[in-house]
Amino acid sequence: MFSVAAVAHPADQALGVYLEGGEAPHTEGNTSSVTAGIVVPWSHREPGVPPGALTFYWDFFLSTWRAPVPSRLEKDSYTQAGVIANWRWRFDQGASPWFVEAGVGGTVMDSIYRTASREFSTTFQFTEQVGVGRNFGPQGEHELSFRVQHFSNAGIKEPNPGENFYRVRYLYRF
Repeated sequence: MFSVAAVAHPADQALGVYLEGGEAPHTEGNTSSVTAGIVVPWSHREPGVPPGALTFYWDFFLSTWRAPVPSRLEKDSYTQAGVIANWRWRFDQGASPWFVEAGVGGTVMDSIYRTASREFSTTFQFTEQVGVGRNFGPQGEHELSFRVQHFSNAGIKEPNPGENFYRVRYLYRF
């Protein structure tokens, strides 16, 4: 049996910083993103509780999006800040360097996102992400993951086309 409160892998107990890059593919031109963030582990671990495979962490980030402009060849850029609550599952009862994870959160952008095929109606967006990754290094301090992340306002206001990014993340825990 696993415990939500237990921390499984030693790397999951440490603060981390990351850089992430990705794209949202479109026929009129892709929107690219670069993200920097910090992850903060959170646990109610009690003394004597055995390690488990399921852990939880907070992800705080700042991102920039570069999108095709509907009427020009240049790109518009957008700044986004957000937070995601993430759950991580490690294989082999928490001992594996491999993991899968999922999270939900909220973000705010500096202006309304617009491309030739998409236009958000709000600067606030919900976000959901799923990912798979692996830790490297003597203490598992290096981490590489692939993530799929969706943004939309959940129907608060129309239009609500949403946006899907495919991302690669490098994270270092200290």
